[in-house]
Amino acid sequence: MREKTHDTQTDIQDRAILVTLVTQQVKRGSSDPEHSLQELVKLAETAGVEVLATLTQNREKPDTKWFIGKGKAEELRLVADELGATTAIFDQELSGAQVRNLEEMLDVKIVDRTQLILDIFAQRAGTREGIIQVELAQHSYLLPRLSGHGKNLSRLGGGIGTRGPGESKLETDRRHIRGRISDLKEQLDEVVRHRHLHRERRKKSGVIQVALVGYTNAGKSTLLRQLTNADVYVENQLFATLDPTSRTLELPNGREVILTDTVGFIQNLPHDLVAAFRATLEEVNEADLVLHVVDSSSPMRDEQMAVVERILNELGASGKPTLTIYNKIDLCSPEEAYTLRSGGDSLIINAYKEADLKQLCDTIQEKLMGDTIVFALPAARGDLIALAYRTGEVIDQEVDGDEGELLRLTIQLSKQDYEVNGHRLHPYIV
Repeated sequence: MREKTHDTQTDIQDRAILVTLVTQQVKRGSSDPEHSLQELVKLAETAGVEVLATLTQNREKPDTKWFIGKGKAEELRLVADELGATTAIFDQELSGAQVRNLEEMLDVKIVDRTQLILDIFAQRAGTREGIIQVELAQHSYLLPRLSGHGKNLSRLGGGIGTRGPGESKLETDRRHIRGRISDLKEQLDEVVRHRHLHRERRKKSGVIQVALVGYTNAGKSTLLRQLTNADVYVENQLFATLDPTSRTLELPNGREVILTDTVGFIQNLPHDLVAAFRATLEEVNEADLVLHVVDSSSPMRDEQMAVVERILNELGASGKPTLTIYNKIDLCSPEEAYTLRSGGDSLIINAYKEADLKQLCDTIQEKLMGDTIVFALPAARGDLIALAYRTGEVIDQEVDGDEGELLRLTIQLSKQDYEVNGHRLHPYIV
């Protein structure tokens, strides 16, 4: 048997060959397999992996046993031996049996795209909620594939405490993981309950919420920092932001809104990850305005926008008022810039340009505060008058009525501001 070429120590950098399978179904689809492979390279580098080479296989459909076919798997083994690779990373999701078969033939660690993304999230999780969400996604991914991970889990176990009467080590592992998933879901439910209470409190206080969404590395965190002077991590890499960050943004009229940065999306985002992060991503559902940040310089811009829109639709947030922000215009050629649409529900900006940031703030204000309405309020209702001043921008006021019993206020505010703290202003609209 060949000497093992990989080390399980975490301080040893993985040296990987990246593998992709291009099927007829992929060729007929809308995504570009070459771009997906280049994205896999960036994901691997983000995870701290040294990429040695890439390998592409064309087949009618995946091989049920070897995924890329036995002949191509043998070719991969030769390349791995020659380059001293410790890991093979596949751009598609593998079954447990395929992982086991490939590990036995190649004698290297086998990782698929989903595992790689989960590993990056595990490295980046900084809050208790983020850590719970990532671990839940990892266990949910591992459970149905348990028998395939031969290099990490032994199928036969022994010793006190490792198994019950007649149980294999595999069944013990399954029971342990199911129990852990149950515990994590309970912890996450508690986090969700607290998040819901915070959202309700913000609603009652009349706080306006704006959410930044977009493909990973589109520039959301940069925008948050530039607009609010937030001390947030900004780096030109995938998934630089994992835990959502909220900061106060003051609009030109002095009104303050809460601006929240969310985790970036990516094509083939693992289903278990979307499910685990649903509580965090549902912050988008509570937003009064969604800012869809787009890397306008990306050659896959339209495909990336479609990915974001599809995930927003899955979250039930597709009908939200949305402003599309074409960012990184400074990296576009004149021809690329010409194809971008500006005006209405879209804006073209450079996040580092002061004039563009001002235009963005003006547009956000216009989207949120676009309605100017005249209210006639009883002069004796000081509570409603104070509420009107807190809720919108009072542009004009005048006393009306024979004895000054009415106060007419011209207020600029959005529709979501008509009802705040249980009080309804609109019955007094004139």
